Amino acid sequence: MLVDSHCHLDFPELRGDLPALIERMAANGVTHALTISTTLAGFPAVREVAESRDNLWCTAGVHPDERRDGREATVEELVALASHPKVVAIGETGLDYFRVEGDTDWQRERFRAHIRAARACAKPLVIHTREAAADTLRILEEEGASQVGGVMHCFTESREVADAAMGLGFLISFSGIVTFKNALALKEVARHVPLERMLVETDSPYLAPVPHRGKTNEPAFVRHVAEEIARLKGVGLEAVAEATTRNFFSLFRDARPAA
Repeated sequence: MLVDSHCHLDFPELRGDLPALIERMAANGVTHALTISTTLAGFPAVREVAESRDNLWCTAGVHPDERRDGREATVEELVALASHPKVVAIGETGLDYFRVEGDTDWQRERFRAHIRAARACAKPLVIHTREAAADTLRILEEEGASQVGGVMHCFTESREVADAAMGLGFLISFSGIVTFKNALALKEVARHVPLERMLVETDSPYLAPVPHRGKTNEPAFVRHVAEEIARLKGVGLEAVAEATTRNFFSLFRDARPAA
């Protein structure tokens, strides 16, 4: 079985098709999924999706470059949101300097608050980083994020960044980007990262893998990510599925396999 460790099932591209989406997951051997919070205002919808199925869970957090809430989540608020039994992690959080110009202190303060919340509720972190790897790693270390661990989602950084993140107790998650023909450097990182430190994801509805590139992504397509990892490592799909599923349930301890 496979787990989509990062998707956005509350987004309109997917929410309206949820029953059929779950059926397509099953048909492709994808048995569980983690749907990710990106705003405070949107969290109730994220939680509602997770509550609708035994094989779905969610996170609590605010995306690094989101400003639509109009305010910052406090540590106490994040901890309260994370007390729900379907919430298995804090995030997605981190740093994203790609879309933001000028002052970015607010991003770093938000990131620190999320790490402190994760430590307070003893739940792992889901990390987003884009053009900010050095600051991301520095803050993770300064705030003691290794105490809870987590995952570097949709990883596109270098082998050196992967090694540093793994050194802090984080897993490395690969998305459909690893299937792209021109993602040669990322393919080498995937060859380097041990299976026991790896997750697979879709980040759907975005970043559909080959052969669905350009279409709306969905959790069923995580199978293509796993197939590419298997090809790169010269192992069977079953080995990738077994390892990444085991890693998921080991990291997200509050998630339990559906009967």
